[in-house]
Amino acid sequence: MKIIITNNKEKGSTEGFKLFKKSIENGAKVIGLATGSTPVALYNEWTQSDLDNSNLISINLDEYTGLTPDNDQSYHYFMQKNLFDKKPFKKSYIPDGIKAINDPQGASDDYNKIIEENPIDIQLLGLGQNGHIAFNEPGTSFDSVTHEVKLTESTIQANSRFFRNIDDVPKSAICMGVANIMSAKEIVIMAFGENKADAVKKMVEGPVTEDVPASVLQNHSNVTLIIDDAAASKLSEESKN
Repeated sequence: MKIIITNNKEKGSTEGFKLFKKSIENGAKVIGLATGSTPVALYNEWTQSDLDNSNLISINLDEYTGLTPDNDQSYHYFMQKNLFDKKPFKKSYIPDGIKAINDPQGASDDYNKIIEENPIDIQLLGLGQNGHIAFNEPGTSFDSVTHEVKLTESTIQANSRFFRNIDDVPKSAICMGVANIMSAKEIVIMAFGENKADAVKKMVEGPVTEDVPASVLQNHSNVTLIIDDAAASKLSEESKN
């Protein structure tokens, strides 16, 4: 695992964008994307760049069950606002959160087929404080493929700040599995802030265990971790160097 440590999130996001730009210039066609606060600055750089997405396919990690694409809390909406409206792709795939209401297995199977037909060249990830990647919480099988995830109470509480009241927060999502993520040829994972330091240490230096989903990345042949000084604060000097 290659580790890049920067002074702050903005510089880290610049380093992340450079990796995506280089990969695309070297022929990457299928780009795995993430949502949340972590990639926003990277997407901002992307929209201001001269990078041409018109021949690229994007595949997102996840989507809430029950939210329509025009709902301002859906990941469809997030991606449109932060990237697709300004830099559209040839084709963009995000799990079907509406089909998932009555047929979560069907929505999952559909998405697995999309990933099989469009192998991901480079995948962007964020890192949860408990070591989760996408909505794959501790205990998720490393063999998992796209599946319905029942959101934990802590995740529902954390997400409630984006909704009018907690009852409006979706209770489940359709999410790429760990095996889907690991199938990407290259992975870029970013984490910023002191609150991610424990998860970073466990991911990099701890045992590979389903109790820390991100630790599986130790087994991937091409991973770059981008962190700021705060997120790197609990790493050993050996890891930092």
